[in-house]
Amino acid sequence: MTTTYPFSAIVGMDGLRLALLLNAVSPAVGGVLVRGEKGTAKSTAVRAIASLLPEVDVVAGCRFSCDPTAPDPSCPDGPHEPGTGEARSARMVELPVGASEDRLVGALDIERALSDGVKAFEPGLLADAHRGVLYVDEVNLLHDHLIDLLLDAAAMGASYVEREGVSVRHAARFLLVGTMNPEEGELRPQLLDRFGLTVEVAASRDTEERVEVVRRRLAYDEDPEGFAARWAADEEALRERIAAARALLPRVALGDRALRQIAAVCAGFEVDGMRADIVTARTAAALAAWAGRTDVRTEDVRGAALLSLPHRRRRAPFDAPGLDEDKLDEILRQFEEDDPEPDPDPGPEDGPGGSGPDDAGGPEGGPREGAGDGAREQAPPAEPEPSVPDQRTGEHETADRESDSAPADRDGGADEADGGAGGAGGERAAVGAAEPFRTRRLDVPGLGEGAAGRRSRARSAHGRTTGARRPRGTLSALHLSATVRAAAPHQLARGRRGPGLLVRRDDLREAVREGREGNLVLFVVDASGSMAARKRMSAIKGAVLSLLLDAYQRRDKVGLITFRGADAELALPPTSSVDTAAARLERLPTGGRTPLAAGLLKAREVLRVERLRDPARRPLLVVVTDGRATEARRSGGPTPVERAGRAARMLAGDGVASVVVDCESGPVRLGLAGALARELRGTPVTLDELRADSVTALVRDVRTVSNPRRAA
Repeated sequence: MTTTYPFSAIVGMDGLRLALLLNAVSPAVGGVLVRGEKGTAKSTAVRAIASLLPEVDVVAGCRFSCDPTAPDPSCPDGPHEPGTGEARSARMVELPVGASEDRLVGALDIERALSDGVKAFEPGLLADAHRGVLYVDEVNLLHDHLIDLLLDAAAMGASYVEREGVSVRHAARFLLVGTMNPEEGELRPQLLDRFGLTVEVAASRDTEERVEVVRRRLAYDEDPEGFAARWAADEEALRERIAAARALLPRVALGDRALRQIAAVCAGFEVDGMRADIVTARTAAALAAWAGRTDVRTEDVRGAALLSLPHRRRRAPFDAPGLDEDKLDEILRQFEEDDPEPDPDPGPEDGPGGSGPDDAGGPEGGPREGAGDGAREQAPPAEPEPSVPDQRTGEHETADRESDSAPADRDGGADEADGGAGGAGGERAAVGAAEPFRTRRLDVPGLGEGAAGRRSRARSAHGRTTGARRPRGTLSALHLSATVRAAAPHQLARGRRGPGLLVRRDDLREAVREGREGNLVLFVVDASGSMAARKRMSAIKGAVLSLLLDAYQRRDKVGLITFRGADAELALPPTSSVDTAAARLERLPTGGRTPLAAGLLKAREVLRVERLRDPARRPLLVVVTDGRATEARRSGGPTPVERAGRAARMLAGDGVASVVVDCESGPVRLGLAGALARELRGTPVTLDELRADSVTALVRDVRTVSNPRRAA
């Protein structure tokens, strides 16, 4: 059996440790979402907290971990007579990213249900996690329907399985912990709200603290049992403190003053709904119990708000979750002025850090008898992270001021003077994007089989039923009428005598459903001098930002290629993190010549690699350009326009669906973007036509060339 890394041996990460401990004290808080970069011990901390949870009494032989003192009357293994049970450790169940719906909620034996009329139910992970911990690593990569099922069960404390009129319900109350790397994509705001608390973790920048992390990890890897033994006293102290706080929690008084403070804070931050108020109240009560008090004070409300509100302050998809602590202090200060009733006098149990995780031999304290791995009694606090310098200072700021009065600022022929007509125009500072707008949906034609999403038509496990077929693997979606039709002709031969239908495995049919898939949307953005007029580039960035927002809502992967000067650059490899793409776009500088062919060839190479990685995900190429092509030309070689046309025809031959967003402006237009769209066999779209509220008609299904290899 693998020895778990001790929770008390984790260095730093006070917020994460406190959030996990508070959920251990009060599971009603609603779980924790841990956001952070890779390699920050998120999984280590989650696995370690499970070993600190008190043992649970369960009914012997019950697969659903019923409490012997109050068994679930709806338990599929019941009914159970109240009585004594057996004690076991609280489980920690991990939900893999690739798990199926049946693996999560359980599965009914459809064949036995139809032929024998019995509920033969195989429990899933939700049943295994009842009265324990359910851990979802990379929760942002789970399919949406699995997240919905998971969070519904967490909210209701029960799991429901409905299949063809057969219904099974069982209790499912657990501590839900999810971890995610924001670089790999965000959760939808409404799903973020379902997690009780959230914490951000990052690797320490303090040298001594990083050294201590490495020292302890190496000692653990060398001798896990010995390392755990050195921290056993601290682990037991934490375990006892959690049990004491759990016992104290029912006596914690959440008075009107604390409730008014919580309401003032939630109203001041303009959070949606009432879940924030409820979670903050429960967290504040848990903080008081953790500190050994029976009254909730201002410091408890403040600490609870720092954990329960940051992810609920997300006002737009590309806004990073966070909380303004100065504003929080101002709201609490204003409340004190309006309602000067003082907090109760501090008790003897209060002291420095009284509500933190480090008391009573807490996580940061060293082993009482010393540690052979060189562990210190207290890791030094992390130094503040160095501030990021402003990207628009110095010569960039000067360039911005100059560009404000430059002739190229006015849309028209002066745009070429900055490098679009073969000049080597210098780099310009990035300009901000215009206000995003709602775009029309651009679909990839045909019927795909990619990851679940909301863009293009696809065969999927969820959606409208379009037919039936023999099962491929485990039967998950029974097509009842097709199954009956398949079994009906054989009833006499099978010796049917009674009213029941004799069903064999060969008769079963599963439903074929059509839904929507997410696509790979690859943006190829012209950042050359011909696009560098401030107003034009701002509008173009606003259009791309709008398309990114659309991709975020439709659960697409996105990539970003830019071309200017002498070559093209993959600014963002294909990723689910649309936020990262928006940030890269915002910092995009412009200037120089227009190597359009290089941008298209780079796109072809990226799509080739992605097709090998994920063959089922179909791409949509979005080229944002005015269609001009200006680059150094070899003597006797093809012109830049000819090279761009050749690259476009190669992409068309690969069967890539494409859209060309025509950015040309001014009274005289050359129509080069339209010609490029014809070479790509794609759809030309002006900026005005891209808007969903535009009166100009837009072809919704992107034209493409069928690829015999992909069709096969």
